[in-house]
Amino acid sequence: MADLHTPFREADRSGKGSRSGVLVVGLGRFGSAIATTLDRLGQEVLAVERSPEIIRMFADRIPTVEADATSPEALEQLGARDFPFVVVGIGSSLEASVLVTGNLVDMGTAQIWAKAVSAEHGRILQRIGAHHVVFPEADAGARVAHLVSGKLLDYIEVEDGFTVVKMRPPKETQGFTIAQSKIRTKYGVTVIGVKSPGEEFVYATPATRISASDLLIVSGHSELLDRFAARP
Repeated sequence: MADLHTPFREADRSGKGSRSGVLVVGLGRFGSAIATTLDRLGQEVLAVERSPEIIRMFADRIPTVEADATSPEALEQLGARDFPFVVVGIGSSLEASVLVTGNLVDMGTAQIWAKAVSAEHGRILQRIGAHHVVFPEADAGARVAHLVSGKLLDYIEVEDGFTVVKMRPPKETQGFTIAQSKIRTKYGVTVIGVKSPGEEFVYATPATRISASDLLIVSGHSELLDRFAARP
């Protein structure tokens, strides 16, 4: 039986598809970060965890349910099929991760976001029907590796190598407009915006002039961005 520790809105329990929140399965570091952030942002969230100890840690902070989500019956009791978004944050057990994701696929869940801890794990999740597979450790490792190089101030890989970075302008661009610098022609990347000290962020145009103190927001393939950021 599912044990509801913090009641989700009763109004959301009546009728199929009436819920508009996010169901988070697993309250490890990944799942708990998502659940608490969603709650802080004012989003409806319900977290499912089978460990009583972990439930006690979060029961007074977010709506929680003690249940074994590998059981289709438990998910049915929770009304899991009524949630438009479900995050499977289980990473410690590949079997549990696959079972929960498979159960959600069978229920016809509209959007399943699942955590993977390896490439093989991710391929399995994709094959059984997860809509989005996330590799939090690998993604964080890649981001930190780019940041500790000292060339980039922020790094976000969106998908398939397409990346957005925040960086200081190379010397060869300083004092010139974007058109004059020919950044896209030379390096294959696009300056999206420029932030000057004490000024608002502005979207870049060919006439935007870059100074040494500016911050650039640049997009493109990660390899091309690394090449551009490596310029002195």
